[in-house]
Amino acid sequence: MKSSLPPIFVGCGFSAKYPEGGGNFSVPLQYLMGLKRMGRRGVWLEVLQESGDPEKDTHCIRAFRRRMSLYGIEYCLLLRPIQKVKGHEEHHPEVMKAFGMTIAELKELAPHSVILNLSYSIKPPLTNLFGRRLLCSLDPTEVLFWMDQMEMGQSSHDEFWSVGLCMEAIDPRLPKPIVPWKSYFPLVDTELLKPQPRPVGPGKPRFTTIGQWYWDGNITIGGEWRDYSKQAAFAPYMELPGRVPEAVFELAMNLNPDDSERARLRSLGWKVATPHALTRTPASYYRYLAGATAEFTAVKLEAIMGSGWLSDRAAAFLALGRPVVTEPTGAERFFPMESGLLFVRNLEEAIEASRRVLSDWPALSRAARLTAMECFDSVRNLKVLLGNS
Repeated sequence: MKSSLPPIFVGCGFSAKYPEGGGNFSVPLQYLMGLKRMGRRGVWLEVLQESGDPEKDTHCIRAFRRRMSLYGIEYCLLLRPIQKVKGHEEHHPEVMKAFGMTIAELKELAPHSVILNLSYSIKPPLTNLFGRRLLCSLDPTEVLFWMDQMEMGQSSHDEFWSVGLCMEAIDPRLPKPIVPWKSYFPLVDTELLKPQPRPVGPGKPRFTTIGQWYWDGNITIGGEWRDYSKQAAFAPYMELPGRVPEAVFELAMNLNPDDSERARLRSLGWKVATPHALTRTPASYYRYLAGATAEFTAVKLEAIMGSGWLSDRAAAFLALGRPVVTEPTGAERFFPMESGLLFVRNLEEAIEASRRVLSDWPALSRAARLTAMECFDSVRNLKVLLGNS
């Protein structure tokens, strides 16, 4: 039986353009699958910017529509034409080509509906069609910084939500928040991602993570520019594979085949994988996570700023029953002592945590799954976001 309540739109602008990123697609997917479990009508609203290459755009559209069909998700995909005015970022639905839901249907439903606008993906005047508009920030520090510099949705939303759990206590060197932030946990649908048995087979237990090795941001904090890349974040932990030889430490990072970083990392004992080859679809992304014993990752920007951020990837690892070894961001105070999350500040603590994962995996796996259900579950967090809507 379908709900008589108006639909909930999940706004996204970073998925269709990146069909080879299964983990990227997974982020909004958690919201839509959670809405389905709640018995609510959810609509994935995606804006795809024309690239100038029609063949590429067609490929992106086909891949997106296939995934919508696979997961049984209602959608409205809008292809936005290239703007003649440089820097003109407004979203005018009248000039966009729609796939799935039509523009007319969208306009009819929007005034009675809520939009969860992930990462300020949907911009005015399209945003303004909706009756209730929630900006959902997935990058607490960067959004806080840029919102002080430019329009980042502060003028076109009713509520402001962030996966930064410590927005009230974030580093004072950052601009003072100009909107009232509320916090929620990153979402993972605990019915879509269920606990998996401990990986078995030839080879050593494997710790892994996925991401971008380099950073192209341009944030100055306290008048100082710093490198907030994964490359910089992992620098203190480069000796970890050699110090815990009973495990494999793998980095699935987007590095060109001829990048010298590949050879450097391998010389230090790290295994280097190519995410586009291993995690191209959501299903392959989840298989890759489940094939690991645990995640080991380092955090730079959000750890220094103390935003209370945790990644959606960590939430997915936990839901699969995989412990997560990561750096503290302030989020650690929101979890029980035994949460499946092990927070480390330096190499020695990382060595100790990694060895604990290897020796106490069953208990940590159970704790990880329980934390996913009690804190990160999509239905639980959607109820917080939506309130009485």
